[in-house]
Amino acid sequence: MFKYICKRIVYLLITLLIIVTTTFFLMKKLPGTPFDAERFSLLSAAQQAQFLEKYGLNDPVIVQYGKYIGNVFRGDFGTSFFYTGQPVSGVILGRIGPSALIGLQAILIGLSVGLILGIIAAWRHNSGIDYFTMVVAVLGVSVPNFVAAALLQYYVGLKWGVLPVAFWQSWKSSVLPSIALSFGVTAMIARFMRTEMLDVLEQDYIVTARAKGLNQLKVLMRHAVRNSIIPVVTILGPIVVNLLTGSLAVENIYSIPGIGSLFVDSIKTNDYSTIMGITIFYSAFYIFVVMVVDILYSVIDPRIRLASGGKGE
Repeated sequence: MFKYICKRIVYLLITLLIIVTTTFFLMKKLPGTPFDAERFSLLSAAQQAQFLEKYGLNDPVIVQYGKYIGNVFRGDFGTSFFYTGQPVSGVILGRIGPSALIGLQAILIGLSVGLILGIIAAWRHNSGIDYFTMVVAVLGVSVPNFVAAALLQYYVGLKWGVLPVAFWQSWKSSVLPSIALSFGVTAMIARFMRTEMLDVLEQDYIVTARAKGLNQLKVLMRHAVRNSIIPVVTILGPIVVNLLTGSLAVENIYSIPGIGSLFVDSIKTNDYSTIMGITIFYSAFYIFVVMVVDILYSVIDPRIRLASGGKGE
């Protein structure tokens, strides 16, 4: 297992380097500069050159890339052009909190409700709860989260006045965005869990367990659920990353100062340092979660651990 983790870390670093390199050169194709266009145009040619020289933007792109990679290896992601004088890491850390909170709550809601609906739907196949789960799954996948967010904002926030409709003031401000984001998660998990459990419930070992007179609840929890949950773990990795790092549409609807809105604002203002910092953060987090999911496979299903040849690893 230790060798496997070390190998995955090496792959992680190589993949991250490729992503950063590609993003860096694509970003340099953006028109304009990180400076305010109107104010920058008022400067003389000499003053403009001085500004560009100060921030190293006069250097050839390959030289800028080499300097940036060197700084990243030292843990320096540069300073933001838009948030003058603030380090990129500080800007990101200041925005990740709200995104992480609504994302974590959405994951907990979607995972718990989705698993329950999927398990019950498979257990009571072709019943009312099964049909209800399928309707929820279709609606959750079909309806964009920003539509759900707007509906919740209008009915729950404006008409009923139960929760805040916008702005980041207290924990209550995170409830509606979390529910809106959880709809799609609930639908995907319920659908995957139901489909896999229907297949597992027809396996010979389930039939044998029932024939031996084993309690139906034990058959469900000990055998069916455990062997059906691997596909859920597969899709959970990307879901966790997407939700914890922010949803641009939902954050804009509820005026949440999250990392998603920061990323778009940085692109609009050509804030190169912040764009690269968020890219590195998002990519590293995504690859790390995928690695954790792979490790969880061996915990959930011992056959995967044995198949990897991990005797004693």
